[in-house]
Amino acid sequence: MRKESAGPGLLSILLGAVAVGPLLLYGLSATSEEIITDLGINEAQFGLLATVCFACAAVGNATLGRLADRHSDLALMTVIFLIASVALGLAGVPGGYMVLIVAAGLSGVAQSFPNGVTNRILLERVPANRRIGWVGVKQSGVQVSQLVASLSFPLLAVLIGWRGTALLAALLPLVLLVLTWRILRTVPLLHPTRNAPATSDASSETPGPPRGHSAAVWALAAFGCLNGIGVQATNVYLPLFAVRELDFSLVLGGATAAVAGVVGVTARIGWARVMARGTSGPLLLLILALTALAGVGAFLGADATGWSPLLWTAVVLHGASALGVSVVLMSVLLRSIPSAKMASSSGVVTAGMFTGFAIGPLGMGLLISSGGGFTLGWLAVGVVYLLSTLLAVILVSRRRPGND
Repeated sequence: MRKESAGPGLLSILLGAVAVGPLLLYGLSATSEEIITDLGINEAQFGLLATVCFACAAVGNATLGRLADRHSDLALMTVIFLIASVALGLAGVPGGYMVLIVAAGLSGVAQSFPNGVTNRILLERVPANRRIGWVGVKQSGVQVSQLVASLSFPLLAVLIGWRGTALLAALLPLVLLVLTWRILRTVPLLHPTRNAPATSDASSETPGPPRGHSAAVWALAAFGCLNGIGVQATNVYLPLFAVRELDFSLVLGGATAAVAGVVGVTARIGWARVMARGTSGPLLLLILALTALAGVGAFLGADATGWSPLLWTAVVLHGASALGVSVVLMSVLLRSIPSAKMASSSGVVTAGMFTGFAIGPLGMGLLISSGGGFTLGWLAVGVVYLLSTLLAVILVSRRRPGND
């Protein structure tokens, strides 16, 4: 088979691998009002779907990272696409709430490998001068998923129901799997081993002992956890907030998440370009945390006044900030971790993010189901972003001079 250099085909399957896992959850979120009514569940039970999904992803990332280091890129990518397809298909099977819980758990398992294996593919098959830029594109797969699901699920649900929409969506991972088998077999490794450092500035932002994971890797995981709480507390309930509190239609409510996804895609690509110019990761994390905090202020304003322009402002701030964090975290890892440990190190940081993702929706569901409603929920998200701001300040203060 003729060998080809890394190009758009490879980048598209990396983006697809990151995108397929969250597709089910974003689709469920976009049609949340219909699902809650159809299944006869409350907001906290709906939030549990996301919690189960992200808890499975967190456990998978924490426990399977070292296992992933020992398996081929093609094998891991195959697992990702097959499990994502099964999850979507199961969600489309007529059944009760517990069937949807199982589907959500499988969707989480499909999110256990993408960051590690796609980061490793970047190190092994993509020239160094293009890697950070590619991180922005492939990490935007999550927001591409959010955009596609938020627009298509409500529209298709009107025609074929939310279950029929999930069944139709199950075909997408299978198409991507076919492309993956073709492309990975034609793009060769740059080097014969997996032990070379990612870049010459391998200790610039994650200093630490050579064995195990450095303190900075764990700090990145902690930041990812805090940010993840706020991200998914917002993502999962954003359409519901728009429908219930601002009287948006189901389709327009889904559009709020779609807009956040569009802004998130642009933000991740943009922040990756900033990182590629050598900007400090901790400094960018501080900027993103402060912007996310401003977004929460806009959500509270929209909640208090019912003024839709404030909601759209909050959506944009959320997409530009909190949704851009993962690209900064992954870029810092690419600067500092050798490919032989990339899957496991990415797994630690991603497990932190998914732990936050698991906590956020359930916590938000419990809060908005209480007497405090969405106001109490947004205040809690604000506290979480304040904590992430303080952690970013600590990371910036502990950076050594000259390591920008």
